[in-house]
Amino acid sequence: MARFSGPETTGWLLDAYPAPQGMLLWILTEKGDRLFFPVPFRPRFYVGSTGSALERIRRRLERLRFSLGLAETERIELFSGILHPVLEVTTFSPTDFFEVVRQASRLPDVTLYNCDIPLPQLYFYETGLFPLAFCRIDRLPDRVALLDSPWDTDPPVPPISSVSITLEQESGPARHGSSGGLVVEVDGERRVIDGEDPRELLATLNTLLKREDPDLILTSRGDDLILPRILALSEKLRIPLALNRYGKQEVSPGKDRSFFSYGKTVFRAGGVSLLGRWHLDRKNSFILEEAGLAGLFEQARVTRIPVQHLARTSTGTGITSMQMAYAISSGILVPRDKGTPEEFRNGLDLLEGDKGGMVFLPRPGFHESVVELDFASMYPSLMTAHNISPETVDCRCCPENRIPDSGHHLCTRRKGLVPAVLDPLLAKRRRYKELKQSTGDPRLRQEYEGRQGALKWLLVVSFGYLGYKNARFGKVEAHECVTALSREKLLQAKEVAESHGYRFLHGIVDSLWLSRPDLEETGCRLLADEISRTTGLSIGIEGLYHWILFFPSKGRPGLAVPNRYLGVFRSGETKIRGIALRRSDTPPFIAKVQKKMVDHLAQAKNLREYRTLLPGARQLLDEGLKELGDGRIPVSELVIRKRISKEPGDYRKASLQAIVAQELAARGRAPHPGERISLVITGARDPDPASRARAYETFSPDYSYDREAYAQLLLQACEPLIDLSGGSLPEKKSASGKPLDLLLRKHQKPAESKEC
Repeated sequence: MARFSGPETTGWLLDAYPAPQGMLLWILTEKGDRLFFPVPFRPRFYVGSTGSALERIRRRLERLRFSLGLAETERIELFSGILHPVLEVTTFSPTDFFEVVRQASRLPDVTLYNCDIPLPQLYFYETGLFPLAFCRIDRLPDRVALLDSPWDTDPPVPPISSVSITLEQESGPARHGSSGGLVVEVDGERRVIDGEDPRELLATLNTLLKREDPDLILTSRGDDLILPRILALSEKLRIPLALNRYGKQEVSPGKDRSFFSYGKTVFRAGGVSLLGRWHLDRKNSFILEEAGLAGLFEQARVTRIPVQHLARTSTGTGITSMQMAYAISSGILVPRDKGTPEEFRNGLDLLEGDKGGMVFLPRPGFHESVVELDFASMYPSLMTAHNISPETVDCRCCPENRIPDSGHHLCTRRKGLVPAVLDPLLAKRRRYKELKQSTGDPRLRQEYEGRQGALKWLLVVSFGYLGYKNARFGKVEAHECVTALSREKLLQAKEVAESHGYRFLHGIVDSLWLSRPDLEETGCRLLADEISRTTGLSIGIEGLYHWILFFPSKGRPGLAVPNRYLGVFRSGETKIRGIALRRSDTPPFIAKVQKKMVDHLAQAKNLREYRTLLPGARQLLDEGLKELGDGRIPVSELVIRKRISKEPGDYRKASLQAIVAQELAARGRAPHPGERISLVITGARDPDPASRARAYETFSPDYSYDREAYAQLLLQACEPLIDLSGGSLPEKKSASGKPLDLLLRKHQKPAESKEC
C-alpha cells in the first residue's frame, strides 16, 4: 500500500483513520492500486451554558496545552427549533479531540454537543463523504470530490479482493471448539494450513497474505477464536503477522461484551479490526449474516459508518448515525446524552397511551382459501406521512392536529428530523424491490435482495429507537403516536375487508389474514387497492394460500398463538413460523423429521387431502422414533444449542443449560452471558443433575444420549401437525399409539457416539 502522490486519480473511499494532522484515507483506484492519502481535518464540538458563562469557559479552555480554535457561534437546539449561543471548539489535531472533550466536560455548568462521535464518522458527516463513495482525489490542494451519492441505486462497485479463512474443524460454539488447522479459500481454491506446527502455520499464513494482498479477510469465528489464537501464537513465538496492510500498530482484539436486547441477553465478541484492509467475521455480524456483503456495503454507504465498525455494531447504531449526519448537516446540535425524559403521567394515562400494536388472536385450526396482506414498512411510513419525530410531538403550535386514541398531537409547521431521515430510505428500498422484480439476472436479484434487506433493518429499528430510553433523538410519546395510528389503520383495513365479504382470521400489527371461498388474485388486488386508499398506506399481497394451519396454545387449546402457523401458498411454497424447525435450539434430527412431515403434508390443497396424507406423516414420525430407539442417530444430530442468560455460577436451578455452562466453567471454558452453548441430553431424569446433560464438545463414547428424552422432544415437535383437534398425543406414546418404551426397550445398550 503506497502513499498517493498525485496529481489526480479516481477510485473508491474504503476507510478513514484519524492521524495527528488530519485523516488518512484508504483509496482503491479504478486502476486497481491501493493508496493511502492524508487530508486535513480539524474536528470540532460545541459547548453550551447559561448566561455569560461562555466567556468564562472560553478563558478556561484557552489555558489548556492543546492547539485549539475557539469561537462563539449559534446552532439549532432540536426540540425548540431556535438558535442557541454556543462555543465552537476546534481541535487542530484529531488525536487530541477526545482529551479536550474530557477536560471540557469537567468544567461546571456546561452542556457538550457533537462531542462523542467516532472521528471517521464525524469526518464523513462534515465533508459529505461516505464509505465506498466513488471520488476524484486531487493532490493539490488535498481534496476529495464526490462523484457518487449514497442514494444511488446503481453505484460503481469496487473490485474488492478477498481471502476466506475458517477453522478446519468446528465442533461447538466459539471458544469451546477444538483448535486445528485453518482452511483458506482464494478464488474458489481451497487449501488447508496444518495447525500441528505453530511456526509453520504462521509462516504459511504470512506468505499467503503477502502474495494475495487481499482487501478483505472474511472469516467464520475470526473475532473470538481464529485471530485471537494466531495473535497469541505470534506474540508467544515472536513471529510478526502481516495482518495490517498499512501502519505498524499492534493488532489486538476488542473487548467482549454481553448486553440485554429485546428480551434476551446477547453476547458480542470483541472485534479484530485491521488497517489498510478489512477483517469481517460472518459469525459476529448481524447484518453480514442477514444481508450479505451487498447489504453490509449498502448500510455503510447510507449510515456513513466505516465497514469494519458497522459489521460489528447494531442496526440501531446505524439509524442513529443517519440522524446525527442529518442533524450536523442542518446545523442542529447533537446532545451527548438524551435530555428529554418521559413526561410524568398517572397509571391510567400510561395504560391508555402505551397499548402497543394491535393483535387479533388467530382462529385456531385449518383454514382454506386464505390471503395474507401486509402493509409495506408500516411504522416508518406512518412516521413520514404524519411527521412523527421527538420534536414534533405535543408542540406548542398545533394542538388541533390530534392523534386518535393517544392524547398527543403533532406539529404541521416544522418538518421532523426522523421523517427527513426516513423519506429517502423508504424511497430507495422501494426502488430496489422494483429492480429485483424487473431483472432476469439471478446475481443481480440476489444483490438487490441484500441491499433492500439491509435498508429494511434500518427501517425496522427506526421505530424501536423512537422510544428507546437512551436514544439521542428518542421520545416515548412519539413511539406511542406511531402505535396509536397503526391500531387505527389495522382496524380500518379489517372493516374494508369485511365489507367486501372476506372473513377476518388473524391480524398482527401490520399484517392481516382473510379467507373467502371464491378467493382469487384479481379480487384481492382490488381489495388491497381500496385498503391503501382508505388508510393512506401502501398494502400488498404477501401471498394466496391453499390453506393455513394456526396451531393452538399448549396451555389453552381453545386459543391459537399469533406467531405459530404453517401455510402452503398456491405457488407450492410453505410459510412456517414458530414451530420446532424454525427454532435455533431444535436438534437437527428433530428439525429434519418435522421438515419431512411438513413437505409431505404440503402436497395437500385442502383439508380433505390433508387428512388423507396424515397416515404417511404418522409413519414418518414412527420411523424417526424407531431410529432413536435403535441408537442410529449421530450425536451431532441431537445437539441442542441454548443461549445462557447469566454467568454459570449465578444459576440456582439445574436447567440443562445451567448444568452444561457450569461443566464448561469447571473445565476453564466458562461461557459469557448471551453466548450459545451446545449440549446433549444424557439422562433427563437422573437424580444427579450433573449427569443429565453434557457439553457436546466433551461428549465421548463413554456416554450415551437419552433416547426417551429425545423421543419426547420429537413427539412434542410433531404432534401439532397430526392432531388437528388441538389436543396432545398421550405422554410416552408414538404417533401410532404404541408406547415409546416398546420402540426403545429392545435397544438398551448405550447408543454409540458416531461423532464426538
